[in-house]
Amino acid sequence: MIVNYSSSSSEEETENTSKDDSSPLRKRGKLDTENSISEPLDRGSVKRKAGKSAHSTPRLPLPDSVKEMFRESEEQWIDKSEEHGGRLRSFQHERGNWATCVFCPYDTEEAFLELLNEMMVVAATHGIPLSLSEEFHLSLSKTVVLRHHWIQPFIQSIQTGLTQFQKFFCLADKLKVYSNAEKSRTFLGMEISTGKTQLLELIKIVDETMTEFNLSNFYKDPSFHISLAWCVGDHVERLKKTCLSELQSLVDAHEDGPFYLQLNCTELRCKSGNKVFLFPLQ
Repeated sequence: MIVNYSSSSSEEETENTSKDDSSPLRKRGKLDTENSISEPLDRGSVKRKAGKSAHSTPRLPLPDSVKEMFRESEEQWIDKSEEHGGRLRSFQHERGNWATCVFCPYDTEEAFLELLNEMMVVAATHGIPLSLSEEFHLSLSKTVVLRHHWIQPFIQSIQTGLTQFQKFFCLADKLKVYSNAEKSRTFLGMEISTGKTQLLELIKIVDETMTEFNLSNFYKDPSFHISLAWCVGDHVERLKKTCLSELQSLVDAHEDGPFYLQLNCTELRCKSGNKVFLFPLQ
């Protein structure tokens, strides 16, 4: 689902939630036998109560179909890394939490994809099975967790900060190796060489919103880059020593001259769960 924030727009979702509406049990006070005064029994009243309890309707058992409605929310989510290439979550999945990040998208071109295929072949000859990134972008925030009811005010805060920001472009031409914080994945990326000033200004805007919602800010002295490919495990040093220079030579000796990845920053995007919000720049 994509939401364009070029004009004021909002989208709301509701989730089925279950609440326990049962009222607390009333505490029965103890009978003060020392100070109580006995009263004559009303035998007719006792008979009426006994007769009423004898004919009371028994409670029906809760149908199994109703019980199953809420089983999903009670069961713990089990992350199956084999279903997504061996990747592990950086944080445990929890119902109602939405993984969220801000980024600038990169639209691929034919020459870029051809170069990537050549890189994959070279890396494979050195025993490093790289997988292409599913999408190409330049990250402008860490991946953070938003509660569902925070999404709209979070998006509105980002939009307000970007109101006057102008379009610009970035260039990248140097390969660099990265890993995630958990050292569970290694990335081959292309580092930005032109456009850093504007990117730092964008980081300030995004970080203001992050601070407002008590979320993690971006890295200090960031290495802005676009991730090209990845592999499971910590292979940073191995990739650097075995084939990084050979991969860089493919970039420098491209058939039409040194290859420059050009990123036209005309819009920012924020992905939260399965929703994508667009922020066109001026």
